[in-house]
Amino acid sequence: MRVDVVTAFPPLFQGPLSESILKRAQAAGHAEIIVHDLRAYAFDKHRTLDDTPYGGGAGMILKAEPLFACVDTLQSQRRYDEVILTSPAGRVYDQNLAKRLSMMGNLIIICGHYKGVDQRVIDTLVTMEISIGDYVLTGGELAAAVIIDSVVRLIPGVIGDGESMLTDSFMEGELDCPYYTRPPEFRGMSVPEDLLSGDHKRVAAWRARAARMLTKQRRPDLLTDAIEDAEHGRRKRK
Repeated sequence: MRVDVVTAFPPLFQGPLSESILKRAQAAGHAEIIVHDLRAYAFDKHRTLDDTPYGGGAGMILKAEPLFACVDTLQSQRRYDEVILTSPAGRVYDQNLAKRLSMMGNLIIICGHYKGVDQRVIDTLVTMEISIGDYVLTGGELAAAVIIDSVVRLIPGVIGDGESMLTDSFMEGELDCPYYTRPPEFRGMSVPEDLLSGDHKRVAAWRARAARMLTKQRRPDLLTDAIEDAEHGRRKRK
């Protein structure tokens, strides 16, 4: 997979892309992540990227010209499956979307910034807007890093323990169960007996019950969504 990131602030990606799983994924050739400095595509000597909004009001807007110049250049070199804009107006990001994006070959992620982006960029270039939650960030760079991390880790071969990834929270539509490790007793708190039994069926049953209970307590909406999806599937098959 190749991911091209378009940003006015490239240094914000130095840490996230150069450590842990993302670093290993790039070194092993599973992912190629290229960060493009949007200022390199500005047209004036001051490398201006933003301007005041028509109609007045507070805040600055990312200009259309440098974004079009950058994306046009990238698209002249290869075909992209999606051109994503990080935006509070976008689809709220979830694991299902991460899985879908992980199966694609080439992505562009445009990092929103300032008050917003010239609407002509959204209307013409962007194929998907994504929000990582209902809160405001200084810019879309951190959101882009979240998307990249969650997508790249799903690429086959990136995580050595594939079974561990398959049991992550949200992979099966609910939260993962609680986990324990040594010692079996600590400060009067004991590990559940089922986990110490050595019986794989007892362990699996305990984990399934615990995962369902935790989901019911913390995220009942996930269980509701799963029921609705199942009902939709049954109606579709009919």
